[in-house]
Amino acid sequence: MLPTAHSDPLNAAILAVSEDLISGFQRQPFQVIAEKSGVPLATVLERIRAMVEAGVVRRVRQTLLSTKLAHGALVAWKVPEAKLNDAFDFMSRQDPFSGHVVIRSTDTDVAGSDYRLWTTLKVPVGESLDHHASVLLRLTGATEYRLMPAKGVFALGVGHVRRKTLEPGAKADTPAVMMTTATVDLTPEEWAVLLALKEELTLEEMVENPWLKRAGMAGLALDRFCEVAEMLNAKQVIGRFSTFLEHVKPSATGERVTRFNGLFHWAVPPGREVEAGAEVGRHDCMTHCYWREGGPHFGNVNIMGVVHGTEKERVLEHKAAIDRHLAALGIQVSYTNVFWGGRSEIKPSEISPKVYAKWHAQHHHSS
Repeated sequence: MLPTAHSDPLNAAILAVSEDLISGFQRQPFQVIAEKSGVPLATVLERIRAMVEAGVVRRVRQTLLSTKLAHGALVAWKVPEAKLNDAFDFMSRQDPFSGHVVIRSTDTDVAGSDYRLWTTLKVPVGESLDHHASVLLRLTGATEYRLMPAKGVFALGVGHVRRKTLEPGAKADTPAVMMTTATVDLTPEEWAVLLALKEELTLEEMVENPWLKRAGMAGLALDRFCEVAEMLNAKQVIGRFSTFLEHVKPSATGERVTRFNGLFHWAVPPGREVEAGAEVGRHDCMTHCYWREGGPHFGNVNIMGVVHGTEKERVLEHKAAIDRHLAALGIQVSYTNVFWGGRSEIKPSEISPKVYAKWHAQHHHSS
């Protein structure tokens, strides 16, 4: 029996690289993981397959920068308490366009604390986020929603294993560079490759050359498939090749990758969003950091980010270090808060226009 715990030294060495350090499209991504981790390729493959079979790694896939491919937003939902878990179930199981689905709470009763359900939402280019959210409102019994599209992205990664030992205040030497959310146009061939590329790998595909079957799905020779994928990479629509740890639920042995996740909110002066986001996003603890406008319902928050940890106090220490850093730079914060994650489900958001049309046709008369 191979060790499958994420804390096993050899697995940890692999995961420290494979979670979020393999950027863009790679023709042989497992070979890159081997080179960066110093672990032989054969061992990388057998350990990742074993962790997938054990449920420690929940999926292995090529991620996309969906901000370039679809309209997206963070959505806060106000749902009657009696309907909250049913709404969670519908969003997580029956809406392929909702990605992260989380029930959140706050330590004190503050602006927005009555919005308990939080989701990410993507719809294909040309479709309406508001329309899709209004349909979900009808189907789930929610009473209100707030759409908060990203105006800029400062951090987007995972890396739970390598972040476990970070000291509060650890940060990059320079501020984060803001990524834009402008969408791009793709050719039919590019769409064919993209849709084949994005699905999670099966155990049989976790081999030295994992894209051979996907090229066949797209109706292309392997070399052409890789060429088109590299064109997509140049268009900045390809994210990272990643092994996603099961960090929400405990493993079969009861071991958890994380126990707490905090959605941090800061309201900074208008006009300083890019500067503040770059300073928050440079902190190594941040798995996500965005410029989003929360409006008066959320204290006019405009910088949001997520930090994970096994201890609540440690998560708060990371936030305190960021707060001190902003204050030292003279960036005033008029409101700040933490929305703690509870019940959660994480899945990739669908971006296919065909799937979107089919879903809305199916639910047109549902209630």
